[in-house]
Amino acid sequence: MFPLIFSLLFLLGMGAVQAQPRLLWEARGFEAPESVLYDADRGLLYVSNVNGQPTAKDGNGYISRLRPDGTLLERRWIQGLDAPKGMALAGDRLYVTDIDHVAVIDPENGRTIRHLPAAGARFLNDAAAGADGAVYFSDMQSTSIWRLKGGRIEEWFRSDNHRFCAPNGLLVEGERLIVACWSWSQDEFEPNLAGHLKSVDLKSRKVSDLGKAREIGRLDGIESDGRGGWFVTDWVAGVLFHVDTAGATPLLQLETGSADPGISADHQILYIPLMQGGVVRAYSVSGTHP
Repeated sequence: MFPLIFSLLFLLGMGAVQAQPRLLWEARGFEAPESVLYDADRGLLYVSNVNGQPTAKDGNGYISRLRPDGTLLERRWIQGLDAPKGMALAGDRLYVTDIDHVAVIDPENGRTIRHLPAAGARFLNDAAAGADGAVYFSDMQSTSIWRLKGGRIEEWFRSDNHRFCAPNGLLVEGERLIVACWSWSQDEFEPNLAGHLKSVDLKSRKVSDLGKAREIGRLDGIESDGRGGWFVTDWVAGVLFHVDTAGATPLLQLETGSADPGISADHQILYIPLMQGGVVRAYSVSGTHP
C-alpha cells in the first residue's frame, strides 16, 4: 500500500515543479559518506566518511576532498576520526561532529587542531554555523542541540515536557535555526513517527513548527534553496524533497541512505552523499522549485 500511495504523491508532487533535478556527475569509492560540505572560499567539497558503525570509536573515519566537478583530490585528507558526520565552516576553521566530540580542523593545511568534548552528548550529527560565528550541532539520540561559541561547547537546547523531535539536519537562517527532524517524537526509533521541519528562535529558543506540521519522512540533511524554501533528504525512503511553508514536494527518488547534502553558493547544484552505496552525486536543482 505504501509504495502505491508514495508513487501517487510523487507524481502529483512533480506536477508542482518546473523540472526534475538533473544528474551532473557521480563519484564512487567512498565508505559510508554521511555529509558533503561546499567550501566557497576554496572552491572545494568535503565529504565525511563514517567507514564503520556510526557510534563506533574505531579511528576509521576520515574526510575526503573533491573539486566541485567531482574530481577526487585526496580520499583520506583527514584521518583518525571515529564516525565523522556533519560539518560546518566558521571563521578559518572546519568543525566536524564525531559521536560525542567535535573535531576542529585547519582547512588550509588539513591539520586537526583539537577535539572539543561535548560531555553528555550521545550522537552528534549535523552542524550549522551562524553569522556570529557560533556553530550548532544536533544530538539525535538525546533530542538536544549543542552550541560552540567563544571557544566553549555546551548543550544549548534540550526538549523538556513538550515534544520537540529527534533533531538531525540543521540550518541557520537569520535569527532562527531550522531543524530537519528524523521523527517528531523524542524517541527517534519509534516506528511510524516520521519527522517534519521545526524552527528554534536563536534568542528566545522558542520552538515552532515550520509550515504545516505534517509528517514528511525520516529527515536527514537540509539546505536552503535561496528562495525561502529548502531541499531536504529522507534517509530511509531515499527521497529528495523540496519543502516550503505550503508543504513538501518530492523531487527525486534516490535510495535508502540518502544523507546530508551540500549546496553550491548560488543554490544551483546539490551534492548528495549516498551512505549505503559509497557514492556522492551532484544534481542541478535549477528550476526544480517555484
